[in-house]
Amino acid sequence: MTPKPRYRRTHPDHQPPKAPKPPKTEPGGPVVVPVVEFTITDDGAMTVTVDGATYLPEPFAPGWRREAFPTILDALTARYRSPLRVQVHEADGSTFTDIITPPRERPAPRPWEVPPPDDVMAAPVRAVPPVLHQVEGAGFVPGEDVAVAIIHAHTDASSNGTARALLTAEQAALAVTGEVILLGRISGTLSIVRIQ
Repeated sequence: MTPKPRYRRTHPDHQPPKAPKPPKTEPGGPVVVPVVEFTITDDGAMTVTVDGATYLPEPFAPGWRREAFPTILDALTARYRSPLRVQVHEADGSTFTDIITPPRERPAPRPWEVPPPDDVMAAPVRAVPPVLHQVEGAGFVPGEDVAVAIIHAHTDASSNGTARALLTAEQAALAVTGEVILLGRISGTLSIVRIQ
């Protein structure tokens, strides 16, 4: 009896099986996260690298210092528009790692995407500067924080103890009596003034 061959007979036109195709990637490809490394010395000086390449300050600007940390991150998130992996190496040997994401941008509508007005022949709408109303009160401690009620904002008292606030027409319209309260947070001074 003849032993069975160890190979398989195939048709002469038969092609060998092809290697499996790699899976398709999403449109745009994978997201690459830049690595930003900050190395801080004992005196607060700092070196910065992005993916291993040195990131320098503007020409003629002083070298990086610890205080520039937020400025650098803002500039890099604006440049890359993607999350950043941040590694901070302190002089004492400690290391801090975090992922910083850029702020979300809200796209502005393009002029051709804005729906046309009902009357096509209408004149173009121009921006109108806001109408501001001034309120002023006295008797405050110089430099104190003065609340403006309906609390839309805070203002500071001047060196002579007077406080001034500017309100938009919409804010002034909310004060149905035409009056605004200025309240000194330190002195407790309460001043009710008419909107001018």
